[in-house]
Amino acid sequence: MTQYSWTVIGAGPAGIATVGRLLDHGVAGEQIAWIDPEFGVGDFGAKWGAVPSNTRVRLFLDYLAASPSFRFAQAPSFELNRLDPQQTCLLRVVAEPLRWITQHLRQRVDTFCTIATELALVNRQWTVTTQREVVTSKNVVLAVGAVPKKLSYAGLDEIAIETALDPAKLAQLPLDGATVAVFGSSHSAMIALPNLLNTPVKKVVNFYRSPLKYAVFLDDWIMYDDTGLKGQAAEWARENIDGTCPERLETYSVTHLEFEEILQACDHVVYTVGFERRHLPLTPQWGSLQYDPTNGILAPGLFGIGIAFPEYWIDPLGGGQYRVGLHKFMQRLETGLPLWFRYGT
Repeated sequence: MTQYSWTVIGAGPAGIATVGRLLDHGVAGEQIAWIDPEFGVGDFGAKWGAVPSNTRVRLFLDYLAASPSFRFAQAPSFELNRLDPQQTCLLRVVAEPLRWITQHLRQRVDTFCTIATELALVNRQWTVTTQREVVTSKNVVLAVGAVPKKLSYAGLDEIAIETALDPAKLAQLPLDGATVAVFGSSHSAMIALPNLLNTPVKKVVNFYRSPLKYAVFLDDWIMYDDTGLKGQAAEWARENIDGTCPERLETYSVTHLEFEEILQACDHVVYTVGFERRHLPLTPQWGSLQYDPTNGILAPGLFGIGIAFPEYWIDPLGGGQYRVGLHKFMQRLETGLPLWFRYGT
């Protein structure tokens, strides 16, 4: 059984950042275990490449340059480097350098292409059971990512959100003459709606719970940074939801008196209602663990980061929001890692 100082579970953007920053802090590569079934930048690299970002290119570049261990300055030139730093971009453009960094980091640490299934704290060491083998570690960081939430309305054929957000995949569906319901008013909804309207559907029906919210860029911070619409999604929403509704698009509150009748007239449904944490490795000693959103701690020597364990932040006006985004994961590590080093087993 191999013993490590740190084990990182997950190889999406948060896991990549964690491995890089551990190396930056002087942890030897042979003391780091990295566990992931694919090492393909997680769902970020596998599912969301066709999605326009709500983050500006400049902030993606900040993330890539934040860890010296990424050696991004020595990387080949990527499409991302040639884009306007103040504009947004497709996520596939960001995934490209992340794949290069992943392969570079894999040469420096021990990697395990498998899935972690159980964690146990024994003799001040974490035992990490995977589908293939067992490793022990003084500390474990969970960067397991999240999966789309779903609602449950019977009688409708669900279109997966990853399909609705990818025009090429959407074009392969037989939607001629169909009526499609879309639940939600998030960034994903404002990408899915125009994508659907660009297909031969008869009608798209958007169900919402509240008014749209837009991010506001101020001098040194962003109001509604993590909850407001930005970029291409914000532009489309202002013109087509809060502006002039396009033909073949109808919008209704879920409290509408005829909600059930309108929904039953739909053939397909897309749920853009947020994300929830992917299932964690089992922890039979305690059952389901909760994390501290101010610092990412789950237990001594066990920490969480990324969209599964977002940092809770209070903005200058006193509003609170959970911070999700590549550069925000890196910022969490700036403050969190020094604390994690002192909160071991």
